[in-house]
Amino acid sequence: MTTIRDVAKLANVSVATVSRVINNNGYVNESTMQRVRQAIEQLNYRPNDVARSLFKGKSKMIALFVPDIMNPFFPELARAVEDISNKHGYTFILCNTDNQNDKEITYLNALLQKSIDGIILVSSTMTTSQVKDMKVPLIALDRKINPNLISVTVNNYEGARQAVQYLKKQGCKRIAHISGPENISNARERFRGYLDEVRDEEWFNSDFICVGNYAVNDAFEATKKLLQSNPEIDGIFVANDLMGVGVLKAAESLKIKIPNELSVIGFDGIELGNITSPSLTTMAQPIYNIGKRAAEILIQKIEHPNTVIKSEEHKVKLITREST
Repeated sequence: MTTIRDVAKLANVSVATVSRVINNNGYVNESTMQRVRQAIEQLNYRPNDVARSLFKGKSKMIALFVPDIMNPFFPELARAVEDISNKHGYTFILCNTDNQNDKEITYLNALLQKSIDGIILVSSTMTTSQVKDMKVPLIALDRKINPNLISVTVNNYEGARQAVQYLKKQGCKRIAHISGPENISNARERFRGYLDEVRDEEWFNSDFICVGNYAVNDAFEATKKLLQSNPEIDGIFVANDLMGVGVLKAAESLKIKIPNELSVIGFDGIELGNITSPSLTTMAQPIYNIGKRAAEILIQKIEHPNTVIKSEEHKVKLITREST
């Protein structure tokens, strides 16, 4: 395997000079630079990224942790982080954690050994103690981990209230909720928004609330039981669009007509909701923009560690389609 010493020998220069040419760091006269570049090309030399990161203390790598790569929301988010990383000269690494804390810690330890420069976390299992003494910048995305960690999220509570208010304006008199997991902050906020809009209604029934775990199949089964037990339900606010697909399929299996007999509104705004039949009305997050902002903030923290940056909360937007 070709080493930097081989390049230096062929170009008849010092190892330090080769290093300056490779890293574009320090003065090298034009003829010497040309000689080094020719030697690199002739020997097909590729700098060792690990060695370079040890020398510089930087790897130019950014990682994004997501809990479920099968949920289309996260690839859309990842695309934004990747675009901004590449734009600023960083290598992008995607880690799928299956929402398991042990996988998150395993990834974390492995990346820290490789001198990762910064990490964006979409996590509901990382604890305050696990991120407290981290040696690299961390940004929480989509859901909050603790108040002291910079986060980029949306107004989940207000978005949920708007969703229920919209169903009421459409004439819905019995509105149910398919919620996400209780341990996820955005699911709790969306549930709280729903509850604050319906708890004082005379028709409100706690049986109108089911957990769908942010999963299609769980939402499908929960919705079938819900609608069979409570046929008077005429509106459902679903805590994410992926579960919304499960709700639409459950209604179809029960021969319930959407939107004539049942109106359904989701949350997220993933592209999948636009191609379902019927297409899914949703409270759309600015998915690309929040991923972009998380990456921009992380890079700013990497390159300017003393910069004071506040958390950001973005607004969701109602997109009406065929399910309401």
